[in-house]
Amino acid sequence: MGAAAVRTRLAYHWRPPVLAAGARFISLSRFSAMSTTVLICPWSEARDRARAIRYTVFVEEQGVPVELEWDALDEPSWHALALADDGTPLATGRLLPDGHIGRMAVLKPARGSGVGALVLAALMRKAEQLGYPELVLNAQSHAAPFYARVGFEQVGPEFEEAGIPHVEMRKRLAG
Repeated sequence: MGAAAVRTRLAYHWRPPVLAAGARFISLSRFSAMSTTVLICPWSEARDRARAIRYTVFVEEQGVPVELEWDALDEPSWHALALADDGTPLATGRLLPDGHIGRMAVLKPARGSGVGALVLAALMRKAEQLGYPELVLNAQSHAAPFYARVGFEQVGPEFEEAGIPHVEMRKRLAG
């Protein structure tokens, strides 16, 4: 199985003009890639880069026990990898066979750049291609507004997973 790629240009401006509410530009000091490629691929192709991103974000930054990070769900899942022009991994996420999205992680230098939204969009497109009627995810509570912006709705109370507050969110897909 080959990886499908979606290529997107990211704009940079030294002195941004007046922006619409909520819009922002990427600082060159925070994110150095001029474009991002998002690959959708099986675990066999994503493993090394996805593991490196997830280890950095979940284990090192958030203190998730390493034994909770790796599970048997990686192998049957589709994985999204966002890569800078030079191949540097920036972000990852996975789509499980039952329509759950999980393990969304963006490295610090790329946060706020839109790379996470590209990964999520690629996973949503793959789910639509596979004919999934609905997507489900357990969002870290602070990230719930990110998912709500693309139509996910919270469906239950806050709960704790790996010591971090989460909420379950769902989105119906067209079809």
